[in-house]
Amino acid sequence: MRVGYADKVGEFTVGELRALPPGPHDVVVQVGASGICHSDHSVLAGTMPFELPLVLGHELAGTVLEVGSEVTRVRPGDKVIGASKPSCGQCWWCVREYPYLCTEGLKVWNTPRYALDDDRTVGLFCGLGSFAETTVLHELSVVPVHTDLPFEQLAIIGCAVNTGAGAVFNTAGVRPGDQIAVLGLGGVGMSIVQAAAVAGATRIIAVDPVPGIRSLALELGATDVLDSLPGPELVAQVQELTGGRGVDAGFEAVGRVDTITSAYRMTRRAGIVVTVGAPDSSSTLELGGWEAVSSGKKLTGSLAGDANADRQLPNLVRLAETGRLDVGRLVTDRIALDAQQILRSFDVHDGIRTVVIP
Repeated sequence: MRVGYADKVGEFTVGELRALPPGPHDVVVQVGASGICHSDHSVLAGTMPFELPLVLGHELAGTVLEVGSEVTRVRPGDKVIGASKPSCGQCWWCVREYPYLCTEGLKVWNTPRYALDDDRTVGLFCGLGSFAETTVLHELSVVPVHTDLPFEQLAIIGCAVNTGAGAVFNTAGVRPGDQIAVLGLGGVGMSIVQAAAVAGATRIIAVDPVPGIRSLALELGATDVLDSLPGPELVAQVQELTGGRGVDAGFEAVGRVDTITSAYRMTRRAGIVVTVGAPDSSSTLELGGWEAVSSGKKLTGSLAGDANADRQLPNLVRLAETGRLDVGRLVTDRIALDAQQILRSFDVHDGIRTVVIP
């Protein structure tokens, strides 16, 4: 099969790999579109701790071509979205409402799917490996959807929208009347903006250095935009906009410790700070001990939107169908399954989401 994979840190290739035989719970999916997420670049750069070689890509939408003998979730011809955090619904984590920490999902992630000429096996990033023309997945990694939305929109619903909206709905529990701030307006950050508007937030402060992106954020639901660098000046601007109190919820969607620190300090006492971006695994976050205790703030990560993908992905599709989430405007570039085009997209920071159309 023709796929885009990282053989080692910094080395990315699009080429043919020998597929391993599918199992009874596997499905073969023709990829209709794959979004490019910053996490793909982080794996290639070695700043996220994933073992290589690995087929990259984890924002997938496509059509089921074949199913294994024991597959029950989907049938050939079904339109599906990839679930980057598959869940079995039965393990210790799933029954306690932590499906994004599913034990079985970790096994799905670690299943080898291809072999190189030297017989090394190759896995799929997040169990999906969507930089491909076709891919073989465990049935837990796909969620069937019945919709006429195009594949490019469904692909980014699978990660960017799911992660951003989940951070709002599930992790922070944003309520009508809340004031929030979002640092970083990529696909995830823009989805936070839109979901906060759906949730009824009355002030949505969006922070990004790119003027065109800030303008789009205003059109998609932001009430205020700022372009300051992370630090005391940005914190002061947010506090001024919120009567000196700070926001009820601060969202960091960049993946840097300085923006996490700013999000923390612009959030009011007893508010919630949600880290959504993925920092370098070697980085360290430093906060004052008394600052952390005396403020009463909650600092938490949001992993794939803390979502039950089987439930949330169809709900997000419905919100997109009705126009309450404008997913189409998040797609700012379309490229082929080509190594050079994909690598160039990693260096472009003035768009929202690039989508690979195999």
